[in-house]
Amino acid sequence: MGMNEEVRITGRLICPRDELDAVRAGLAEHVRLSRAEPGCLAFEIAEDPNEPGVFHVAETFRDAAAFEAHRARAAASDWAAISRNVTRDLKGLP
Repeated sequence: MGMNEEVRITGRLICPRDELDAVRAGLAEHVRLSRAEPGCLAFEIAEDPNEPGVFHVAETFRDAAAFEAHRARAAASDWAAISRNVTRDLKGLP
């Protein structure tokens, strides 16, 4: 993957049942802040209607640098603490 190629992340987040309310409550702000990042081209996270606690992820960033900026911002956000026990099953990570 070249440095100037779009980064496309897909996969799932799997939330522990006892933390599901907190993750649901924090998700909208995480999505809003992620979409506001200058290098974010698309950012979708939706809970599976048939599997409570499983969230499908589809994210696109302008390039690897934009994805790293997203990762750094997210790591310093409330979302990092809220989602610390969420399993991330993601493909496309640079």
